[in-house]
Amino acid sequence: MREDHWPRQWARAYVDFASGEKRRYLHDLGLRLMPVVGWAERGAGTAGGHGNSVPRFHLTWGTGPEVVRVFREPVLAAAAAGLVTFRFRHQVDEVIVADGAAIGVRGTVLVPSAAARGVASSRDVAGEFEFRAQALVVTSGGIGGNLDMVRKNWPAGRLGPAPASMVTGVPAHVDGRMLEITEQAGGSVVNRDRMWHYTEGIQNWDPVWPGHGIRILPGPSSLWLDATGRRLPAPYFPGHDTLGTLRHIISTGYDHSWFVLTQTIAEKEFALSGSEQNPDITGKDLKLALKARTRKGVPAPVRAFLDNGADFVVRSSLRELVDGMNALVPDVPLRFADVEREVLAHDREVANGYSKDLQLMSVKNARAYLPDRITRVAKPHRFLDPVAGPLIAVRLHLLSRKTLGGLETNMDSQVIRPDGSAFEGLFAAGEVAGFGGGGVHGYNALEGTFLGGCVFSGRTAGRALTRQLG
Repeated sequence: MREDHWPRQWARAYVDFASGEKRRYLHDLGLRLMPVVGWAERGAGTAGGHGNSVPRFHLTWGTGPEVVRVFREPVLAAAAAGLVTFRFRHQVDEVIVADGAAIGVRGTVLVPSAAARGVASSRDVAGEFEFRAQALVVTSGGIGGNLDMVRKNWPAGRLGPAPASMVTGVPAHVDGRMLEITEQAGGSVVNRDRMWHYTEGIQNWDPVWPGHGIRILPGPSSLWLDATGRRLPAPYFPGHDTLGTLRHIISTGYDHSWFVLTQTIAEKEFALSGSEQNPDITGKDLKLALKARTRKGVPAPVRAFLDNGADFVVRSSLRELVDGMNALVPDVPLRFADVEREVLAHDREVANGYSKDLQLMSVKNARAYLPDRITRVAKPHRFLDPVAGPLIAVRLHLLSRKTLGGLETNMDSQVIRPDGSAFEGLFAAGEVAGFGGGGVHGYNALEGTFLGGCVFSGRTAGRALTRQLG
């Protein structure tokens, strides 16, 4: 299929980049990585099955703000020198095409907005604009902030019916508008049904955008129950297989599921996505990072959600916990006997030195990796041991996040037309281009490959423009 021609080329090129010059390139930019390599998307089942067979997920020292800084500072310096102009609140509505080439954009100027955090900014129009250019680069992101578009493109044949309820894992401006606008101008959009959404979403108690959800980055020990209280089957354990778990949860007929755990697990294993939720790493505070990752006690950002989060239930007994879960979701009541059966079965296997529980086997395997044992994975224990308590339940939402398809691009990041020809003057990079080519990940993905695809495709576009425009 032609729609996979360029994505396959990009995948081969990205492997060479990631295994070769990527580390030096990022280091020269000024980025540093956490010395502890994370192990996300572990996979399970067969030896050759989906998942990371070794730890390979790197955190930037400084998280997202540091990634932005190393690219922002040169741009700000160029702006100070008169080489770059920013046009805030300018909304592109059309790509201007003449003689088959992209020569500019036109759109609307939005009125200034002083909207508070977590409130949608105004879309009121103050005027119009039109800019001409030698070349255009589209870097507008995917569709995850537009749940209507997510559902429109939802791969029902692979994942089941689109969920009626999701929380939004990306800002509202990641709305897919530029995908449609570029397509209307003559660009090719491929692999629309490829997407990557998370299953461990929670409502942010202090939102940055409307409907803001963030993801729990779980260790492997929490019991994962579906909306009716049944334990998710192997290999759908926390942190193992994102899309497989998504497909299973949707098959239950409900859009939510539950984590059941102890405070001991929350202290060791719960991390939250986002720079705000990791102030030690974001602030590049080594002492705070060591304390937060190794000392006893729930990390402050997690504690804030335990105290304020709409999706958290904390109780001293299992009966009280189930009552609290039912108070949170009264429309789908849980039977105490069902939840108790799953918890007791887990606790029996903890005491069994020859346990056949695959999740506990995975926990023990994770603890064989020293960094995980020290900072990430709790020692197996009985959930009903009062020493490990109190008990915690978390209602998990499906969380929109990444768009794996997008604008088809060649190996110069130049947009392709539906007939396979290159669109003169029009380039695309990052998530709007499916992280490269229009779908470099195929139908699945692995943690740690998204930001790298943005960097690689953006660098490729920049180098191509330098060659073509001088």
